[in-house]
Amino acid sequence: MTTQISEQTSDLAELGWGNFFTSQLLSDALMNLTPARVKAVHRNRLEVIGVGFERMVPPFSPNEGELTPVTVGDWLLLDVETFRPLHLLERKSLVKRRAVGKAATEQLIAANIDTLFIVTSCNLDFNVARLERYLALAHEAGVIPVLVLTKADLAEEGVETYLDAARELERGLVVEVLDARDKATVQCLAPWCGRGQTVAFVGSSGVGKSTLINSLKGGDEIATGAIREDDAKGRHTTTGRTLYRLAGGGWLVDTPGMRELQLTEVEAGIEEVFADLIDIAAECRFSDCQHQSEPGCAIQAAMASGVLEEARYKRWQKLRAEDARNTATLAERRDQGRKFGKMVKKAKKDKAHWRDD
Repeated sequence: MTTQISEQTSDLAELGWGNFFTSQLLSDALMNLTPARVKAVHRNRLEVIGVGFERMVPPFSPNEGELTPVTVGDWLLLDVETFRPLHLLERKSLVKRRAVGKAATEQLIAANIDTLFIVTSCNLDFNVARLERYLALAHEAGVIPVLVLTKADLAEEGVETYLDAARELERGLVVEVLDARDKATVQCLAPWCGRGQTVAFVGSSGVGKSTLINSLKGGDEIATGAIREDDAKGRHTTTGRTLYRLAGGGWLVDTPGMRELQLTEVEAGIEEVFADLIDIAAECRFSDCQHQSEPGCAIQAAMASGVLEEARYKRWQKLRAEDARNTATLAERRDQGRKFGKMVKKAKKDKAHWRDD
């Protein structure tokens, strides 16, 4: 297997392969398997691409009757004869969210990406609280966030107002302003879209993601839609996540517009976005300070002096509470799932034992 991979290294690198994945191929059990990357996930099949092939394969089911969720960007090892997925490689990054609805489940968005382009437009769509959510999502996933401002021509107060607000979201955040329809200005994103690099786009419907992707690809493969003038929101035009090849040699994951982004298991990501508040909180008299009415609270002192905006503090508290609540709920559901799985296995074992008798 290692010899086969060595011979294909250059071709695999074109697909986003690297040493992180090669290092996982030390087991003899993985011999005679061929790597393939998930290009799209369909209801009952996976579209994958590998060295010299692109095809549909069955869902990943390592155990009979049990499907393991995979997402766009994942690397699978396939049987060389049947092309059945037999192994899912560990991900170097994973962007996920709490699924919309009452069920406490998580939704996988994209795996093994290097850069997350957070797209918003210079109109009513620009929402600081939502952008902070996307940033927390990116940091927790371990990917580089880049904020992309589109529709600068619609900025009644001038693009500088949005640019300043964007730069204040977190320390050192890279912000790019462009016209999604202009291929020349879109080239500012080229450094993140080179050979073997993988990027993903997130943002609300109508902010120009599809137009931007078409500019990067040099075609009109992605459908686009106009925004509504009354609320600056767009009609959803992307129906599923797909991996697209870019002219610069990179790969791009488009994602459906996400109006609702419920965070879960992103404590570290939130701390990254609100690093300034974390630094201030470290000066509180008590290590378990709740930043309410405790004596010696540095957060309250910072708000009183004008160093810290109360609105930013409230957004921090809201995200922390939401993450803690969703994470606890998800952990409980996973525990229930494990118990149910054990019960099913025991029932099958008992049934087999009864038949043998």
